[in-house]
Amino acid sequence: MDLLRNPVRPYAWGSRTAISALLGQPVPAPHPEAELWLGAHPSDSSTLVRADGSEAALVEVLHADPHSQLGKACAQRWGGRLPFLMKVLAADEPLSLQAHPSAEQAAEGFAREEAAGVPLDASDRNYRDRNHKPELICALTEFHALAGFRDATRTVELLAALDVPQLAHYVDLLAAVPGPEGLRALFTTLITLPQGAVDALLPPVLDGCIRHVQAHGRFDRECRTVLELGEAYPGDAGVLAALLLNRVVLAPGEALYLPAGNLHSYLRGTGVEIMANSDNVLRGGLTPKHVDVPELMRVLDFRGGDMPVLTGDRRRERVTVYPTEASEFELSRLDWNSDAGALAASDGVGDRAEDLTVRLEPVGPQVLLCTAGRVRLLAEDGGTLTISRGQAVWLAAVDPAVEVVPVEHDEEGRTQLFHATAPV
Repeated sequence: MDLLRNPVRPYAWGSRTAISALLGQPVPAPHPEAELWLGAHPSDSSTLVRADGSEAALVEVLHADPHSQLGKACAQRWGGRLPFLMKVLAADEPLSLQAHPSAEQAAEGFAREEAAGVPLDASDRNYRDRNHKPELICALTEFHALAGFRDATRTVELLAALDVPQLAHYVDLLAAVPGPEGLRALFTTLITLPQGAVDALLPPVLDGCIRHVQAHGRFDRECRTVLELGEAYPGDAGVLAALLLNRVVLAPGEALYLPAGNLHSYLRGTGVEIMANSDNVLRGGLTPKHVDVPELMRVLDFRGGDMPVLTGDRRRERVTVYPTEASEFELSRLDWNSDAGALAASDGVGDRAEDLTVRLEPVGPQVLLCTAGRVRLLAEDGGTLTISRGQAVWLAAVDPAVEVVPVEHDEEGRTQLFHATAPV
């Protein structure tokens, strides 16, 4: 049971306040802070901070002794790697329009680029490893995203409601085939328009969105999103493509699961994200980074429909689990509120408020992140550790069971912990 010190990634779309506030550092930060990484990613690993003051990169600890850290089954299944990467993601501006490949597509794409001699660190490299990248985002604040293709019939209604003559051809294209093939045809047409055609079509579309918002039309939220993207990425075909996607707003505690082929863009908000430990991202727009539309088209899932919002399963008292089909990770949330009863003694001795205790069994590698209040971790071997908001802990497979007890609520009367594991 060791503390984790975790790297912060300073991407331009990040927040100057969210991650700094979480970590108890001065706000605003001197530069945008986009992601806090918790895990053993080879390009930016977390560091174990031991009780004796010694430190070691988690990725190196796993390499030296994968069986004791991950457990034999997990180490054998994932080649001695931690199969997931946990993050705190804080977006003040939209992320790129992107999707991730399936495991088969990733393996084929990686082999193809290796054979072509594309360097792993090349800016135009699509596949940096052989793995897929399913991911789950759980909102800490109100979280806005585009995710998955909207039902084709409803998209026809939206495009028609804009009343833009220049869109008539595109409306007819989808109305004629209101299903996955129609969505594929329309998306392909929009995302591959020559720049001159984009420059001619985008202004009247934005004008149509303005009129719709002013008239309090029923697609107000979708139109506001297109206007925001048009301002952030002028002349980008991805703004037009965004018209085809579901606009999703998550309340704190709600989550989205994004499997392979799901086209998405996170717009703004802060959340806890967990994903398979991969760097494979295929981008289609809304970014200055490398865009490869043909490769993106190979992996996209064009089935339309509402994007499921996960509220989690309450499997036991105070524990909410977000089940997915991903075999690399499972994320759960532990919550205590001030109306739940007395807190445990801050030193973890004496009255331990048994009715508030959550027991975590040794089930392989585990990462704990405190996002509100303060908790005490009491290990069966007598070890204890207290962590506050923004602090995280690594539990190795050989570590004993741990009891988690709240010792302090935040100003809103909450104590909260996120728990990431690798199912075995």
